[in-house]
Amino acid sequence: MDGHRIRHTVAFTLAHPPGSEAERDFLAAAEELAAIPGVELFELLAEVSPKNDYRFGISMEFADRAAYEGYNEHPAHVQFVQERWLAEVEDFLELDYTAR
Repeated sequence: MDGHRIRHTVAFTLAHPPGSEAERDFLAAAEELAAIPGVELFELLAEVSPKNDYRFGISMEFADRAAYEGYNEHPAHVQFVQERWLAEVEDFLELDYTAR
């Protein structure tokens, strides 16, 4: 990863019961974020460590700040946050990285 790339990550826990249809539906909707222009190396992850209470993670990379900002402002991302994320995510931690 060079100094221009940005790795956007978020660890989160849903308000839905584990294994529920609502949980599966949310995760399927989250995977659609990979189709937004500029998103690279998208991964939807399941937490395996007992060291925290987060159950899932999303990781993706962007070529540069412009691609990252384009993602944040994209209508599909804004809609997902407003309609799904705010209503269904119980807790989260967002981290954005660039190489030193």
